[in-house]
This record gives sequence, C-alpha cells and structure tokens, in this order.
Amino acid sequence: QVTLVESGGGLAQPGGSLMISCAASRSISSSDTMGWYRQAPGKQRELVAIVASTSTPNYADSVKGRFTISRDNAKNMVTLQMNSLKPEDTAVYYCYYYRRISATSYWGQGTQVTVSS
Repeated sequence: QVTLVESGGGLAQPGGSLMISCAASRSISSSDTMGWYRQAPGKQRELVAIVASTSTPNYADSVKGRFTISRDNAKNMVTLQMNSLKPEDTAVYYCYYYRRISATSYWGQGTQVTVSS
C-alpha cells in the first residue's frame, strides 16, 4: 500500500505562480509513473502532467509552457511548478502514482488551487 500526501496549493492571482508537491510513503522505482490530474467543479478529472520512468514528461495542451513536472526518486516525490496561472486552472489537483511491479494505481487526497483576483 502506498499513501500519497500532497502539499502546497492555495490561492494565486492570475499570472502568478504556485508549486504543489506530492510525497509517497514508500520508495518509488524509476520504472513507475507519477503525475498530476485535476478536477474542476462540474467537470471530469483530467490529466495535467505525467512522467513515466525516464521518458519525456507529457503535458496537457492547456498547460504546456506554463507548468513543469519534476520527480525525485530518491525523495519519493513529484512536484508541479505552475506559472502564468489562469482562472481556468482553478481545480482540485490530485497526485497520481502507478506502481509498475504490482500494476496498481494510487491517488492523493487532492489539494485545492484557486486562481482569482
């Protein structure tokens, strides 16, 4: 079993920046996948950014050039740096982890990001 604990988030003004982090409760392998999804009110959960093993990160078109995902396997963490925030980025952001050896997915509890003036 793996527990994901998110931190960061909060309120930002349009054009501002925020960083959210996610720490896994156990060691993660370089072959595992980690990423971020988000869900806005009344909308389906959608992929924001994801990085699998040593491959190039994938981003949603809506965040390309503004968001950067980073993972640190030694610290069992993944972070999402969000710049040039827009009101439409407002959502609950969920950390995602796929453990390859057991083919099991895990989700964090979610952290609220609100972009408003």
